[in-house]
Amino acid sequence: MGKHSRPGPPNQPSRAVPSVGGGDRFAAYDKRRRAPVDVWRRHRPLHGEGSHLRPGEPRVLEEWNGFSYELVGTARNLAQAQQWVNERNEGSA
Repeated sequence: MGKHSRPGPPNQPSRAVPSVGGGDRFAAYDKRRRAPVDVWRRHRPLHGEGSHLRPGEPRVLEEWNGFSYELVGTARNLAQAQQWVNERNEGSA
């Protein structure tokens, strides 16, 4: 057995990549338009570095628009940014 061969019968599709619906012509297009890992809102530090560093510094708030993340505002600190992200998650549930 080779170094990179996957276990299982050779006639089965790979389980590593989810299949795209055969009946839906736009399934591949819809898959590309999904937010990465279904993260619709995110925040990041205004001046870079890790999000856990300097929790008192301002954050950039970004929201997925169906194609890419776009800037929608700023937050004063990490706690306020996390609250903004969680508002969307609670409202959609």
